[in-house]
Amino acid sequence: MKAMIFAAGLGTRLKPLTDTLPKALVPVCGKPLIEHVLNKLAAAGITETVVNVHHFADMLEEWLAGRSCAGGNSEMKIYVSDEREMLLDTGGAVLHARPFLENCGNFLVHNVDILSNCNLQRFVSMAGNDAVATLLVSRRKTRRYLLFEPDTMRLAGWTDTSTGRVRMSGTGVALSDCAALAFSGIHILSDKIFGIMEEYVRANAQDGGSVNPEKFSITDFYIEMAARYPIYGVCDDSLELLDVGKLDALAPAEAFLNEQKYLTL
Repeated sequence: MKAMIFAAGLGTRLKPLTDTLPKALVPVCGKPLIEHVLNKLAAAGITETVVNVHHFADMLEEWLAGRSCAGGNSEMKIYVSDEREMLLDTGGAVLHARPFLENCGNFLVHNVDILSNCNLQRFVSMAGNDAVATLLVSRRKTRRYLLFEPDTMRLAGWTDTSTGRVRMSGTGVALSDCAALAFSGIHILSDKIFGIMEEYVRANAQDGGSVNPEKFSITDFYIEMAARYPIYGVCDDSLELLDVGKLDALAPAEAFLNEQKYLTL
C-alpha cells in the first residue's frame, strides 16, 4: 500500500526552530518528526510513500535522498512531490502528487506533525469499499470539529466552536443530530479522488468560486463533495494523539514516544 506525508508546511507555530529548518526535521527524542512517521508507516506495511516539500525543500529532500525504511516484509520507497514554486495546501498537494499515487487503489495520508497510537493496519481495514475517503476521528477536545451522521458516520459538515461558524454538506441531516468529532490528520483516500478533485476545481471555476485549481484545502473539498460522494469517519475511542505543530507540544511528544506507544501498527 502507498502513503503520502504532508510535510511542506511553513511550521509557523514552531518558530524559531523553523526559521532554520523544515517542520518535518524538527527533532523529537533525537529523531526528526518525519522519521517517526516513516517508521510507523513502514511498520504498518506501507511499501511506497510520497513526501511533499516546500519550506526548506532542499534540506528535506537531501535528508530523504536515498533513505528507505524497513518494515513488514519489504523496504519502503520514498518519493518527493515538489511544491517549491507554491505551497499547494492539503487538497492541492494530493492532486499534485497524482503521478505517484494514481492507480494504486487506496492510499494513506498522514500529517508529519501527528504522533498517535493508531493501529494503522486496523484503520486501513476499516475503510469502506465504496468510500472515496475515510477519516480517522475521535472524541478529543478541540476547537474545530467534523460533523457526521450518527448512524452511518457519513460526513455531514464542519464547525468551529470558537466562532460559531458551521458549514453543512447538504446531506440532509440536521446539525442537532450530528456527531461532532475531532479529525486526526490521518485518512485513507481512494485513487478515485483525483477525478473528483478535478470535478471540484472545474465546478468552482465555472461558478466563479474562489478555489485555486492548484491550491485548495482538502477539508473544504470534503465538505463540499460529501453530499455527492461517500466520505466517512471512523471513530477510535482508544486513540491517543499529539499535534506536535507548536513548541509547547515538544516535551509531551518526547514523553509520549518514551512510553513506546507510537509504533502500534
